[in-house]
Amino acid sequence: MAEDFETELSPDTVEDRVVEIDGTDYYEHFRFVADKGQELLRVDKFLVARLQKSSRNRVQQAAEAGCILVNGRAVKSNYRVKPLDVVQVVMDRPRYEFEVVAQDIPLDIVYEDRYVLVVNKPAGLVVHPGHGNYDGTLVNALAWHFRDTPDYDVNDPRLGLVHRIDKDTSGLLVVAKTPDAKTDLGRQFFNKTTKREYVAVVWGCPEPSAGVVASNIGRDPKDRLLMTTFPLDGPEGKRAVTHYELTEPLGHLSVVKCVLETGRTHQIRVHMRSLGHPLFNDARYGGDKILRGVRSSSYQAFVNNCFALCPRQALHARTLGFVHPHTGEEMFFSADVPADMTALIERWRTYVSGSRQI
Repeated sequence: MAEDFETELSPDTVEDRVVEIDGTDYYEHFRFVADKGQELLRVDKFLVARLQKSSRNRVQQAAEAGCILVNGRAVKSNYRVKPLDVVQVVMDRPRYEFEVVAQDIPLDIVYEDRYVLVVNKPAGLVVHPGHGNYDGTLVNALAWHFRDTPDYDVNDPRLGLVHRIDKDTSGLLVVAKTPDAKTDLGRQFFNKTTKREYVAVVWGCPEPSAGVVASNIGRDPKDRLLMTTFPLDGPEGKRAVTHYELTEPLGHLSVVKCVLETGRTHQIRVHMRSLGHPLFNDARYGGDKILRGVRSSSYQAFVNNCFALCPRQALHARTLGFVHPHTGEEMFFSADVPADMTALIERWRTYVSGSRQI
């Protein structure tokens, strides 16, 4: 979308500006209510008159991408606005405060062709520019990578990232390089036919060792920067389903495989906390404290050393599978657990074996 559609959302207003369309969260960038005396007018002309610096072509791109809503429903650019219509411009990412600048940030590209790109994102790299992170993001890196590709505009909502992972989560993401690819991949995510498997290190050992967590997830009314669970059949939040399986007990920790059926914000982090097993070193959800084990000085020193070894929530998007949007071929990608999580797991293996070095 054009840069004039991109003004940063404050974190405490994000909740009020999220719209769900076909199971995907979209952020409201603009909202206009037509006057009582509004004459019938194409929605692209209606918006161009209200969005300074915005071109009609950009508005039409947004409509083509399903990002122009009237009374809550996506419309084409030739829709005629009527009196009291509510017109929204929405995007699948928060609003940018500044134009996206191409930055030479290294990318670990797992696969790329004319239609898709699969990247292994390191922990610490923000996906989209946003509050407090106006550059140095994966989107800035993509802008640099595609700087000589005339058909790829990082601001075009018909292209780009199809899904997201948190800043301090590592792992695989898919980028659509054509509008048809993004539409097709978006449909696969909505229909839950993609394969997404995560590796997590959590406090404690889940019982039973395998199961399904199903709840609604939404903003915590006591802290809008947190997500929390709500009853599955209730009005608050949105349906979220996580399949988990214990793969390795590590004394006071364990390694867990998580498979996503849905993709809500902080889903695995929230669901594992709801089971009483927060992710190791997840500061936002309480995993950065010593939650299991004796409180001896040697044990505390050992755990604090482990916090330093893996200074983020221990979560990695290890596998990603989807059907290629052009060829129809089943694609499956895997990214090794990164060094910080591997070192953490090895340290606890040594601890459990009795020959610990602390």
